[in-house]
Amino acid sequence: MSHVTMDTATSRANPTPAPMKRLTVPAIRDRKGKDPIVMLTAYTTRMAQLLDPHCDVLLVGDSLAQVIYGLPSTLPVTLDMMIAHGAAVVRGSWHSLVIVDMPFGSYEGSPEQAFVSASRVLAETGAAGVKLEGGQTLAPTVEFLTRRGIPVVGHVGLTPQAVNALGGYGARGRSNAEHAQILDDARAIAAAGAFGVVVEGVVETLAREITAAVSCPVIGIGASADCDGQVLVIDDMLGMFERTARFVKKYDDLAGRISAAVETYAADVRSRAFPGPDQVYAPRD
Repeated sequence: MSHVTMDTATSRANPTPAPMKRLTVPAIRDRKGKDPIVMLTAYTTRMAQLLDPHCDVLLVGDSLAQVIYGLPSTLPVTLDMMIAHGAAVVRGSWHSLVIVDMPFGSYEGSPEQAFVSASRVLAETGAAGVKLEGGQTLAPTVEFLTRRGIPVVGHVGLTPQAVNALGGYGARGRSNAEHAQILDDARAIAAAGAFGVVVEGVVETLAREITAAVSCPVIGIGASADCDGQVLVIDDMLGMFERTARFVKKYDDLAGRISAAVETYAADVRSRAFPGPDQVYAPRD
């Protein structure tokens, strides 16, 4: 039987010997109009470890549907999936605030349903809060959660969970009516107590107007550099996929570099160059 040594200087919620240094919800809320908030998605412990020193917020996004599981949309994601990945990201971070997406069907039914789901997320992951999609219709739910101690980030504009109703992933807010609707949605979610609002896939003028209109930080994705912060899907910005949305800037070609490394490995295996002398064990003297 192998012997397992526990590091008693750390904990699941603080996996480095520097407890209580994690950013807080009030600290993020206070960043409104100040230094931009850096947010990226994370789904695994190792990626969280790599992102944590550079980010303010790690979002365990339901985008894991496509990124991790190869699903066609976020709709099939379950609460158990989000909790499993949320706990992994919390274990891999100690500085960033961790927020977990509420999956489709886990909160829309009623504020009470949302509370049951969100309380499970916080209790079973150690995350600081949840994110949910929707505007004025979901404002009562946001208020219900925040009054009961569950921090909430809202999400308006292009809301992927509503892709069937929206008819696709195109930019939002081009018509006067849709512009006004999304602005009202953001105001309602902020007024209900959300400590931040993600604004996705809207025309830049609308993103600027929302940022000026609400008192909590606005995190843009396909929005405007004038928002209070930015978020991208980590695999998109690292260049893991060839096809991405217009608003993605690829900071690397990780897919290309992985492919090249595996090609070299495969050639070494086939030529018996790997393993070499440094990768094998000599008999004991």
